[in-house]
Amino acid sequence: MRINTATKFRLNKTIWGLALMLALTPLVSAQITATQTVQTSSNRTIQSIPNGAKLKFKGVVIAREGDIFRIRDRNRTDYQVLITDRTSVKTHGGFLRSGKKYPVTDILRGLIVEVEGRGDSQGQLVAEKIRFDESDMRAAITSDTRVTPVEENQQRMAGQMDELYAVAAEARTEAAAANTRIDNLDEVDVQETVAVTFRVNSAVLSPEAKQQLDDFAAKASTAKAYTIEVAGHTDSTGSEAKNFRLSRARADAVVQYLAVNHKLPLRRFITPMGYGKTEAVADNTTPTGRAQNRRVEVKLLLNRGMSQTSSTAKP
Repeated sequence: MRINTATKFRLNKTIWGLALMLALTPLVSAQITATQTVQTSSNRTIQSIPNGAKLKFKGVVIAREGDIFRIRDRNRTDYQVLITDRTSVKTHGGFLRSGKKYPVTDILRGLIVEVEGRGDSQGQLVAEKIRFDESDMRAAITSDTRVTPVEENQQRMAGQMDELYAVAAEARTEAAAANTRIDNLDEVDVQETVAVTFRVNSAVLSPEAKQQLDDFAAKASTAKAYTIEVAGHTDSTGSEAKNFRLSRARADAVVQYLAVNHKLPLRRFITPMGYGKTEAVADNTTPTGRAQNRRVEVKLLLNRGMSQTSSTAKP
């Protein structure tokens, strides 16, 4: 069979193409191995950050699992952000004032945040600072209550960064009408309560008090999206100033025991408060009543909005 010139040219071109492909195969494999992105189960990639590299960017919280958040920037690039005890979570401060502190449990999907930190050996960004606007927090809460029933549509929209920003912008316009609900940001459910008592003029934990706190810590260690409220109290003996100092010292002793002995993160604690003798639960005219009033109340609080978010995210 005769092969004309055009056929010979196409055949030679094909042979050279195959040879070039075989020659480049090791290089392509090496490039795929060296790339600084990892594929996720949803066919999206998470940008890996070199160990020690400093990075600052602005994006939207897409998902969370414990203290790890996935945040997507305006270029539709996803980053995995790790929050530690040293992470500062606050709103943007105004002129001559600092921002308002927030616990990590208040960070919701849809919240627009500014993150600053350094990469670790896992390719994550270890956050040093997280800042956001108060209005964006309100918008995120409104958005979360509206978007949860349409979770399947969220999956379809996950790759559309512009749509997420549009939802946040639309939620801002509704914030004024929802002020009553949104202003109640501290709406929580009390999961567990324990009251430990103290001897007269003492802030030292007794063996019985330590056992009560051990049981409390065991329950807290299995909880998610929680904070711990610690309030110290005294009986009516002594001056008002002394009782306020003593009640705060008792609250601090409880926080120190839970943090040191049970490694509960300090970011989970609401600032401990000493109430002195102002919130008695028993009659201060009797020894039994005064003994009940020399106490520290410890409450395990679950953020209602975050608990619902976690339960809907599990499937």
